[in-house]
Amino acid sequence: MFARKVAARLKPNSLTEFMNLMECEILPWLRKQEGFLDLITLAVPDGREVTTVSFWDHKENAQAYNSCGYPEVLKTLGKLLDGTPYVKTFDVVSSTLQRVALSRPTEGDNLVHETGAAQPGYRPHETRP
Repeated sequence: MFARKVAARLKPNSLTEFMNLMECEILPWLRKQEGFLDLITLAVPDGREVTTVSFWDHKENAQAYNSCGYPEVLKTLGKLLDGTPYVKTFDVVSSTLQRVALSRPTEGDNLVHETGAAQPGYRPHETRP
């Protein structure tokens, strides 16, 4: 799994509009992007700074979004931003937020769902929340 962190300053009193654009325009579009898994949005208490962390199945899909989709997102949010956002990328090495495997299962692996049925992908050494 791969993550992109984008940190930005917002113009005064624009957090509500930022969140509306994220929820109504950007997030629905992101959900259609190949490899997109999840998005977390954080804001400081005064609403002047936000950070989004998007999760992707593979680095290549995040890079494709960065070159094709991200410039469009910046245009959509541009009137709300106070300066240029800062982007940083990460390999996800551990997570307790989702049940997303960090590596693809091999054909011989089994996964036990809550029903108890064995399914491909089970790794007995992994703990599930």
